Parts: sequence; structure tokens; C-alpha cells
Amino acid sequence: MKILKDIRVVELGTYITGPACGMHLADLGADVIKVERPGTGDPFRAFKGGLYSPHYQTYNRNKRSIALDTKQPEDLQVLHDLVATADVFIQNFRPGVAERLGAGEDELRKIKPDLIYCAISGFGTSGPSRDRPAYDTVAQAASGYLRLLTPPENPRVIGPAIADAVTGQYAAMACLAALLERSTSGQGRRVDISMLEAMSHFNLDSFTHYFSVGEVMGPLSRPVVSQSYTFECKDGKWVAIHMSSPTKFWEGLLDATGQQQLNEDPRFNERLERIKHQDELIEHFTPIFKGKTRDEWCALLLENEVPHSPAYDSDEALEDPQAQHLKLKVTAPSSELGTFTTVRPPYNFDGAPELDVAPPPTLDEHGAQIREEIVRRKAG
Repeated sequence: MKILKDIRVVELGTYITGPACGMHLADLGADVIKVERPGTGDPFRAFKGGLYSPHYQTYNRNKRSIALDTKQPEDLQVLHDLVATADVFIQNFRPGVAERLGAGEDELRKIKPDLIYCAISGFGTSGPSRDRPAYDTVAQAASGYLRLLTPPENPRVIGPAIADAVTGQYAAMACLAALLERSTSGQGRRVDISMLEAMSHFNLDSFTHYFSVGEVMGPLSRPVVSQSYTFECKDGKWVAIHMSSPTKFWEGLLDATGQQQLNEDPRFNERLERIKHQDELIEHFTPIFKGKTRDEWCALLLENEVPHSPAYDSDEALEDPQAQHLKLKVTAPSSELGTFTTVRPPYNFDGAPELDVAPPPTLDEHGAQIREEIVRRKAG
């Protein structure tokens, strides 16, 4: 079900934040037209050579592409003609750049007064850091989030570009709210969102702990309290366990592992003591879990109702029976790849998942088609 099938989005976005915002709207059925630089397109296209990198594919499915050089009057006019038909405009440049490209809010609102204008930045549109360059790691660090991921013994950046992805998701949510308001008020809105603001909100739990009890959280703060563990198994694969606070899960772990005697150990027989002695608990269980394969442990943990999962790599996760049942992996024919494979949007409307997907467009793949639509609109 294409919930946003009557919504048109013009995306002048690069890398992740803008394209991620556009992708979320496209996944919901919006007609998202991606405006790219002629010849090279979105810089993410060539991130690993060629013009169709995995990085580009991730955030640009379900879109159409047109190549425009807005420094050229005729191409700028095409952009403005598109905006005249659009409901949402997305850009993720540093403050001031969109204006130089002829795509600032004031100029576009003259063309489409009720436009939802979404501007994504690193640090906001004003203030001492307004013009600083910002990428994912910078935003994670500035928001206090990076310290929650960094291994204290060997400091280094780890994990995916979560600040970029989160900012794009928040931006899409704000665009949807603005569209909802416009449906009754008829009024357009400017949506400003920075990576710093998005990640600070995403890091809300850490700030709440500090504001309420003065605790500065670290990488192990949540896993210790939630009683979360990962263990390597006999076959070199990992299993993850999250017991939280119910005693029954601890009892289930002891039954699954045959370690009931730990209930007689004052270090482990009560949750708060287990929190204090988590390192010792991990040390105790590490050789035990190396005694069986991951599948054997998962069967025992399931039998004893312990919250757990195989700690999958990306080549395994979508082959899990539950993932297959939910049809998380979807495919579509692709001129570039033969078959484009991706993960479907996570929502279901009226019990039906969205299984249809269009592969990310090649550069200017829809340029002629979109120009023809503009000509027909002007003529009709």
C-alpha cells in the first residue's frame, strides 16, 4: 500500500542524511525525484568506484533520478519547475549552500508557497559551530553518543553511520508531521534539523541519567544493568543474551547451562550483586559456552525461555526462519546488478508488508521522462 502515493518529493541530497530522509518517504510511496550533479551524481555513488556503490544503493531505492547543473539557467529552471509540483523539498548542505544553488527556501517558496522545505545540517543554521564540517563520527562525538560505543581499553570508532541514519529518520518524521498539518491548514513549513540535535535526542537516556541522578554513563552502563551478554560458542559463532530484571530469566540461564550452584554464590544469587560482579560472571560463563555449538545453546536457551538470539552476521540474519517468515529480504530486477536485494520497510499496513521495491536509479535514469512530464504539465 503506497500511503504517500499522492506526495511528490524533490531531493537535492548527498551522502546519507538527505537521501535517507528521501528514502523513508519513498518507501511509503512518495514520488521522490533525486536531483544529482551531471556526470558524477551523488558523491556516494562512487564511494568504492563506479557510480553504483553499496553505500549509494542503501539509501536511494524507490527513487527517480535526474541530473541537473543548477548553475546553468536552463537546468535551474527545470529544478524550479519540479518544485512547482512538489510537496516536500529536501537538502542537506551546509547553511548557505542551497541558496547559492538557487534552492534556498525564500526562492522556492515563491514558486510553491505551501512547500515543506526540509534543511538538514551538521550543527544547525546559527551559532558558533554553524559552518563547521560535520560527518557521522563528528555528530556522534558532539552529542555524547560516541563515548557510549568506544571500547575504553582501545579507543577507536566502531559501528555503522548511526548519526547519519538517525538524522534522516527524524527528518522524515518531521516532514510527515508538517504534511499532516498542511492537510488542514494549507500552510507550508520550514523543517530544520541538525545531526547534533538528532543525536542528542537519540542519546536521551544518557542525558536523563545525568540530569536525574548525576550518572555519566559509559559503554558498559546499560549492558551491566540490563544483564546483557555475548558469548562465543564452540563453533566460533556467538550468542547474545538479555535477561533484564525478571528472576525467571536468570533461573532459566542456570537451568540451560547446568550452573544452578551459582544461586549459592553470594556474588550471583541476587540481581544487584550480579550487576556488581558482571566481569566475574562473564569469566565464569565464557568457557562454558565454548563447550557447545551456537545451535545447541540456542536450543537449550529456547527450551528454558531465556531471551536470546544467535548473534548473526549480515550473511546469516535474513536467513533465520522468522526473518524469512516476515519476508524481510526483497528483490527486484536491476539493470546494474541483475537482481537488487534489500531489506523491506519495517511497517505493515492492515497486516500487509510492503514487498515491492524499485532498485536505486542509475544517474539521470529518469531525466528524459521527468522533463517530458514538465513539458506536458506546462502544455496542459
